[in-house]
Amino acid sequence: MDTSLDIIFAALADPTRRAILSMLLEDDMAVTDVADPFAMSLAAISKHLGVLTAAGLISQEKRGRVKWCKLEPDALRAASVWMQGFGQMGAIDLDAFEAFLNRELDQEAAASFR
Repeated sequence: MDTSLDIIFAALADPTRRAILSMLLEDDMAVTDVADPFAMSLAAISKHLGVLTAAGLISQEKRGRVKWCKLEPDALRAASVWMQGFGQMGAIDLDAFEAFLNRELDQEAAASFR
């Protein structure tokens, strides 16, 4: 898999970053406005924004004294194309898949203690 896809999926793995992307769907936002709804420091939000920027999902621009964030919708195109390759498969029951993985991990852990 392309390393840029790895970076994009790693960025999307965090719920805070997904929430930020959803907010930016509406319009460009100042960093302080992005931070408002979250119960975390501005420094923590800045780190999340840095990950999103590194993945190419957003861009940041300084306008005067204010740093603005803008969604880069084309950045998700490669990830979307990659995921569409699985569209021919039937629907996946993610809850059942998670339960399966948990059982496998539990069995692996039990086997390592024997």
